[in-house]
Amino acid sequence: MMRHFFLNGRAIAAATALAFLAGCTTFSRDGGFNTVSTVASERLGKDAVLVKTDEDRETVAKRTQELLSKPLSMDDAVQIALLNNRGLQASYGELGISEADLVQAGRLPNPGFMFSRTQGNGSLSINRTFTLGLMSVLTMPLATRIESRRFEQTKLLAADAMLKVAADSRRAYINAVAAGQSVAYTGQVKDSAEAGAELAQRMQQAGNVSKLDYAREQAFYADAVAQVAKARQQSVSAREKLTRTMGLWGAQTQYVLPERLPDLPKTRPELNDLESFAMLNRLDIQAAKLQTQRVASSLGLSKVTRVINAVDVGYQNNFTTSDGHQQGYQIGVEIPLFDWGSAKVARSEAIYMQSVNRVAETAINARSEVRESYSAYVTDYDVAKHYRDDVVPIRKAISDEMLLRYNGMLASAFDLLADSRDQVGAVNSYIDALKEYWLAETDLQQALGGRLPPLAMASAPSAPTTQAASPNDSEGE
Repeated sequence: MMRHFFLNGRAIAAATALAFLAGCTTFSRDGGFNTVSTVASERLGKDAVLVKTDEDRETVAKRTQELLSKPLSMDDAVQIALLNNRGLQASYGELGISEADLVQAGRLPNPGFMFSRTQGNGSLSINRTFTLGLMSVLTMPLATRIESRRFEQTKLLAADAMLKVAADSRRAYINAVAAGQSVAYTGQVKDSAEAGAELAQRMQQAGNVSKLDYAREQAFYADAVAQVAKARQQSVSAREKLTRTMGLWGAQTQYVLPERLPDLPKTRPELNDLESFAMLNRLDIQAAKLQTQRVASSLGLSKVTRVINAVDVGYQNNFTTSDGHQQGYQIGVEIPLFDWGSAKVARSEAIYMQSVNRVAETAINARSEVRESYSAYVTDYDVAKHYRDDVVPIRKAISDEMLLRYNGMLASAFDLLADSRDQVGAVNSYIDALKEYWLAETDLQQALGGRLPPLAMASAPSAPTTQAASPNDSEGE
C-alpha cells in the first residue's frame, strides 16, 4: 500500500520563509581579497593578486618577465614577491576558509526525515517525520555575526601577511645588493694584497726586505683570499634568499641586480607621534581587537545555549490501517540533568580574558617595536652620514697625501698599498652602514604598519637604485 505525504499551506509558507533566510548569506565576489589589494595599493603602491586560474598565472608570469627584463630595483623586487611568493598565496587560502565558515553559519541546518513502514496481523503502519534543529535557527543571527567578525579579522591578517612579505623582500634585496657590492670591494683589497705580496717576494729575493715584512705581506694576502671566498659565498646566499622571497625559479633566477645600494638620503625627515600612528595603522592590532569582539560575542552565545542547546521540532504524518491518518508534531529537548553548561561558559570566559590580554600584549609590543626601530633608524642614518661626510673624505685625503709622498720618494710602495687597503676598508664600512640604514628604515616601516607617515614620505628624497655608494668614488684610489 502506497501513501503520499503532502504539506499543508502553513508548512509550505514556513518552508518558503526558511528557504529565503537560507539564501541571505552568500559568497562575495572578491572573496575578501579587496582588503588585501587596497592595503597593497595604499601603503606600498603595489599590486597584490590572488592567483586562482591559468589566466591569472599567465598574467603574473608576463608581469614578472617585464620586471625582470631590466636591472632589478627594490620596488620591483617587492612587486615580484607579491606576485609570486607561494607562501603568501597559501596564506590567502585562509580567506576562502573563513568566508566558507561565514556562509555556512548563515545557512539553516538541513531538516531530517524519518520513514518507517511496519506490517503485521493484517495491520499496516506508516510513520513519516520531518525534524529541524530549532536552536540552530534561533542562534543563527548571532553565529553569523561571530563568523562575520572572524572573516574581517582574517582579511586583516591576510593583508598583514602581505606587508610582511613585502618587508622581507626589501630586506633580502638590500642584503643581496650589499653582499654583491662587498664582493667587489673585497676583491680590490685582495688585488692590493696580491700586489704587495708579489712586491715583497721580489724584494725579499733581492735582499731588500726583512723576513718579517715579507711574512706580513704574505699573511695579509692569504687572509684576503679567504675573505673574498667568504664574501662570494655570502653574496650567493643573500641572492638565493632574495630569489626564494620573490618566488622565482628556472630562467627567472638569472635576474640582474644593480652594482650599488641606493644613496643615503641627504636629509632625514623628522617623525613625530609614531606610537599613535602605529596604533591606528598596524593591522595586527586591528585583527586582535576583532578577535576579542568575536570571542565576546561567542561568550554571549555560550550563555544563551548553556542550559538548552539542542531543541528539535518535528512534523509527523502517520498512517495505520486501523486508525487511518494521524498528523501532529514532536519536540525533542536535551535535559540538563548532568551538564548545566557551566564548563562551557567558564571556558568561553577564559578564552575572552586570554584574548583581552593578547590585545594588550600586541599593543605594548608594537609601541616598543616602534621606539626600538626608530632609534635604530636615527642611529644608522647618523652613522652612515658620518662615514659619507667624514670618514671616507678623510681617507681619500690621506690617500692623496700618501700618493704625493710616494711620488716624492718619502713613502714606500708598501705604505702606498697599505693606505689603499685602508681606504677601501673605509668605503666598505660605509657600505655596511648604508645597508644597516636601509634595513632600519624597512623595520621602521613594518613597525608602523607598512609605511612611514605621509608627511615623512612626502618630504623624504627619492632614493635611486644605481647611484654610487661612495660619495667621492674613492674606490681604492
